[in-house]
Amino acid sequence: MKTLLLYYSYGGNTRSIARRIQAALGCDMAEIETAAPYSGDYNAVVEQGQQEVNTGFEPELKPLAHNIAGYDAVILGTPVWWYTFAPAVKTVLSMADWTGKTVYPFATNGGWIGHTFQDFEKACAGATVKKGMDIRFDGRSLRTSETDVDRWIQTLKEENQ
Repeated sequence: MKTLLLYYSYGGNTRSIARRIQAALGCDMAEIETAAPYSGDYNAVVEQGQQEVNTGFEPELKPLAHNIAGYDAVILGTPVWWYTFAPAVKTVLSMADWTGKTVYPFATNGGWIGHTFQDFEKACAGATVKKGMDIRFDGRSLRTSETDVDRWIQTLKEENQ
């Protein structure tokens, strides 16, 4: 199986997990980046994020380093923004054909996962969406045990060899 690790990271936590996965799997990796970066202090970005989630906004993105169409499996990572995936991830989910793909979602958050994984299942129509990994942080400190994260990564490795 050809696997792509695709993620969006605002504060760096999702990126740190993505790098950990990529180091273990050796798969292709691409970061989702908005064409216009978020600016302002944390509270301003949180407020903008809430508005974008509530309105279903899909920001314009920079081109991805890899074409999703060329992969059988996609590991998708996102921070949780207002109980779901980040708007940049919504853009990617709506622009790709997920038919026949296997999707392995993971979400980083500081409190509550909300309906993020159910939203992945709805947005990836035609894909087999595997059970997601909820990875909690307290600021920059990982709260989910490293053992649990590594166990999930090992499952990815076994399923995508």
